[in-house]
Amino acid sequence: MRRLLIVALLFSFAATVEAGRHCIFRVHVAANANDTDRFAQPVHSRTGRDVFVEKTPWLTEREVRAFCPFRAADGSYSALLYLDDHGRTILDTESVERRGSLLFVFINGRPLCELLVDRRVSDGKIYLPYGLSADDIKVMNKDWKLMSHQKK
Repeated sequence: MRRLLIVALLFSFAATVEAGRHCIFRVHVAANANDTDRFAQPVHSRTGRDVFVEKTPWLTEREVRAFCPFRAADGSYSALLYLDDHGRTILDTESVERRGSLLFVFINGRPLCELLVDRRVSDGKIYLPYGLSADDIKVMNKDWKLMSHQKK
């Protein structure tokens, strides 16, 4: 019972801290199924597979500074996220150390997409190729700066 009370207090504190946020963005890396439940958690991915991801996210909404939405081929939205300096450093470091791993992106608690780390990413940008709704874009706009499409 004491453990349950502690967990409830931690969740209430986290909810208070996040009260100013509208969009919840998490990037988790695939974990080993043999890791204990302290380090990994099972997730039903969008592709229909049951996988394990590390409990601690690589990146959160705190590292995103701006975004640029696009219309995806399937009718949903995609977006290019621009990370701050801290997020850029994390993405650069982890993309080198975790090459060949899968990243699982979650928006507002739901699985959005899976990304394969196949190269070093040092520009501080993450492309979400599909799965965002118009409501997701509205919520993102409340937290992050909206960037316009730039043609080269």
